[in-house]
Amino acid sequence: MSTDEKFENTKDKLGGQAKEGLGKLTGDKQTETEGQTEQGKAEARDKVQDARDTVKGAASGLFDKDKKDR
Repeated sequence: MSTDEKFENTKDKLGGQAKEGLGKLTGDKQTETEGQTEQGKAEARDKVQDARDTVKGAASGLFDKDKKDR
């Protein structure tokens, strides 16, 4: 995961936490729910990006191994 992707996801998580907190503070359930949703989206993006990096690493390892064996 690139530094830019990490930064964006962290920014979205923090924004979601702030929005959720504001919703709780003001009693606005819609704002609270929007904040929770933003956090969930950022978490999901983290998981997808981690999985993508894992697959890239595994594929790279397989192809590099094949090149060494030849």
